[in-house]
Amino acid sequence: MTIAGQAIAQETVTDEIVERISVTGSSIKRTDIEGALPVTTLTQADIVRSGVTSVPDLIQQLPSMQGFTAPSQSVGGGGGGIATASLRGIGSEYTLVLLNGRRLAASGSGSSIDVNTIPLAAIERIEILTDGASALYGADAIAGVINFILRKDVQETTVQVRYDKPQDTGGENFSFSVTTGFGDLSRDGFNISLSASREDQTQLRSADRDFAKTGFIPFNHNGVDLMFLAASPNAIPGNARVRFWHPDGLDSNGDGTPDRLTATFNPYRFANGQCGPNSAPSNSATATSQIERCLFDFTSTLEILPEFVRDNIILNGTVELGDSAEAYGTINFSNFDTITRIAPYPTGNFLLPIDSALVQSEVLPNLPSNVLGFTPQQIIDNISDVAAAWRVLPGGNRTNEYATDSLWANFGVRGEFGEVSYDISITHADNERSDNILTGYPITTDFVPLVSSGAVNVFAAPEDLTDEERAAVQATMYSGLRQKTDTGLTMFEGSFSAPVFELPGGEVYLGGGFDYRKMTFEQTASDAYRQATILFTRPLPEFELERTSYGAFLEMVAPITDILEITGSLRYDDISDIDAADTLWGDLDGDGVNDPTRNTGARGIEMDDTTFKLSLAYRPTEEWLIRASAGTGFKAPTMLQVARPRTPFGVTGNVYDCPFTGSDPLAQFCLDPQSQYSVVSQGNQALQPEESQQFSFGVVYGGDAFEFSMDYFNIELSNQVLPATEGQIFGNPQQFRDLFTTTVNPGTGEQVLTMISASANVGEANIEGIDYSVSFSNEFGFTELTTNISGTYMIENDYLRTGTGTGDVAAIFDTSLGQKGPDDSVVFRNRIRIVNTLEHGNFAHSVNINYQSGWTDENFPGGDSSIRLASDLSQVYDGGVQLDIPSYTTVDYLTTYNFDELVKNLDVTLGINNVFDKAPPRAFGENSGHQEGFDPRYYDVFGRMFYFNATYSF
Repeated sequence: MTIAGQAIAQETVTDEIVERISVTGSSIKRTDIEGALPVTTLTQADIVRSGVTSVPDLIQQLPSMQGFTAPSQSVGGGGGGIATASLRGIGSEYTLVLLNGRRLAASGSGSSIDVNTIPLAAIERIEILTDGASALYGADAIAGVINFILRKDVQETTVQVRYDKPQDTGGENFSFSVTTGFGDLSRDGFNISLSASREDQTQLRSADRDFAKTGFIPFNHNGVDLMFLAASPNAIPGNARVRFWHPDGLDSNGDGTPDRLTATFNPYRFANGQCGPNSAPSNSATATSQIERCLFDFTSTLEILPEFVRDNIILNGTVELGDSAEAYGTINFSNFDTITRIAPYPTGNFLLPIDSALVQSEVLPNLPSNVLGFTPQQIIDNISDVAAAWRVLPGGNRTNEYATDSLWANFGVRGEFGEVSYDISITHADNERSDNILTGYPITTDFVPLVSSGAVNVFAAPEDLTDEERAAVQATMYSGLRQKTDTGLTMFEGSFSAPVFELPGGEVYLGGGFDYRKMTFEQTASDAYRQATILFTRPLPEFELERTSYGAFLEMVAPITDILEITGSLRYDDISDIDAADTLWGDLDGDGVNDPTRNTGARGIEMDDTTFKLSLAYRPTEEWLIRASAGTGFKAPTMLQVARPRTPFGVTGNVYDCPFTGSDPLAQFCLDPQSQYSVVSQGNQALQPEESQQFSFGVVYGGDAFEFSMDYFNIELSNQVLPATEGQIFGNPQQFRDLFTTTVNPGTGEQVLTMISASANVGEANIEGIDYSVSFSNEFGFTELTTNISGTYMIENDYLRTGTGTGDVAAIFDTSLGQKGPDDSVVFRNRIRIVNTLEHGNFAHSVNINYQSGWTDENFPGGDSSIRLASDLSQVYDGGVQLDIPSYTTVDYLTTYNFDELVKNLDVTLGINNVFDKAPPRAFGENSGHQEGFDPRYYDVFGRMFYFNATYSF
């Protein structure tokens, strides 16, 4: 795609009146050429050549974008059906996303925007400012700004149809859009346009791709044949846990009660001599526990990418108000529905009556012959309780529908009053997201009696279950709303700019403006989740959060000489504390029904800051530009980071041994070795705002057939808000002791160890790199070849580890640059995109090359339960494994033909994405989703993809 090293504002001359225009990153409208800011501009033609169907797909191609939320993360991760934009690998909270220069409602309580709500078909161009802009736009623009600019003054009708079909099964996509308008703004004094689009994406299942169909992955490391196991102890056939009092009456802690020992095993394995289908054995032991269970390959039931339907409608209008002003308005409505499927429900341990037929026929007869030195009969004579851990395969995959309705409306007046250009507008935006459960979640009061009674044999192989057993399990599944979130933004803003006096280099421009914003976030839960009727769930709280902010800024552009220009801006922001109200649910009177407790009040602190930016542009010749900038940034913690009440937050992504020793009071609440632990999330009212200091330096050359730009950037964050990772918490339990608590396991009634996820101001982060772009063209007789090479080279990306750098604890910096970091993310050292377009006659052919560098995977130390000997899957590999992931390159091809000679304004495109069918490389580390053996965030998972696109205008 054609990526200019600088944003060039074309002069528009009509009847000798020169229009003043502005670009992203400046509030000032001018008539001369811009250039002090590193702005990338993508036109409609660039978007067509990219070969993508949606804004999220386009975002993922840009070399400067790293750290965004990808669609794959909705499969068991934290995606929740959203997709975001993120510059520099810092995270989406630091990249400001605008629509027509205005803010949108966030996907949560902060500033991350769900770019699914922005229709690709209605976009005229995209401007990406790869420099900090807090001094102009306020908080959240530390990494930069991406501004989607919609079409305007549309006077024709354009219909576009596209169909994408992978070579292999699954993942088809169909999209349709129509854009129309009437009224000529310059002749009729008004224009109204309407754009509507739909995109329909089918599911891509793990079973549809060889690289994703199983979590049991054979590989060779240092000459040893090994097997990577991504598997769960919630298995089918189920595992049994039998706890028994020490047969010899040993009382090691002197409390008058014999020690309680544990045997965890798989009855099917001991009855048949092997684990069931899609399962592998797992053995371990401690002084009080012996494990000989089976692990289930949950990956075999997953999907890689979810299905979705995206609908967008945009109504845009402009009316002239005399000769020097106009009123404008835009309404954008978006509906995005995605259905995600993850592995069938894991029950954890649920108790079975000791005298039940199921225990007597399946569990006790299949006890291992020797558990901690005791015979089966000794265990039976001293039995305490029996539990089962099962995978509810007959109930189907856990299937959620995330339905997002977004409304964005902006109305305003702009024009000129003498030499003063002004723009005043009001914006209202609302995102309502519903999490609806379609199937796969058992209702406790129906499911537990069913499986406890033995009516369903949870220790049988799935193929041995009868149709009646399957139907009985399916009848216990819940269907309905889980929770709903509603994010709102109301903003009133105004800006002005005007020439104020002359300098030797030209007119000095002064700009300024203000904005007032009210942000709201509300979460409600269904009765089923308030009352925790779903198996092993805890009551979801309901809460409302509200915050206001106001800001004002001044900006001045001063052409000191003909070749030197200086721009300065200064902004003040004030952000209120958070007005919060939440309802917590719990059984206060012991009647078995969860009762509400209402809490209200202000939370957190009021925050304010003044930020600045100073930039210069030096043009020694017409072809060369040297530019530089320095400034500060400011970001308030999100409302959820500050004021979220304690909320169930799933389970840990990895399995862990007990982090506390036997003498520690918390040790008694631990689970079996290598278990997942429950997680709760909560806010931190002591959070302070984050701040940044940043600078950049760049050079630009622009000739007739050759353009070149290179910009160095450096960002230093202080007071950064981050949660400790689960690896850090479990790896240093004493240091993070305040992040452990206990909660009641609804299945057994026992207190169990639980991790708390909460953010803190952990210190600093350092981000450094280089953006570059080279564009050139060559004519060969009747053809012209244009080439653009754009890339980002990251020099540094590290951040202070939570809990270090304070008191007597030495500062430790972690990094995700070129490796899987503690945050389970990768920042690529190099990302490069090369676009070659050959035009001749009515044809245009493009070959696009996408490259990203290799990296180092997560380290699996010797003895990690995920790495087994291929010859005996019950044996853990004693050596360590850390994979080096190779670089990855894909090639896309497309041909467009213009049928003007036969059918006027008809363009047809045939394309192939991933021409060489390059599969994702093997990687075993966590990837923020449930997929295993590869990382779907960073690679093409469709394989070779054929597509057809037709555009017709009339």
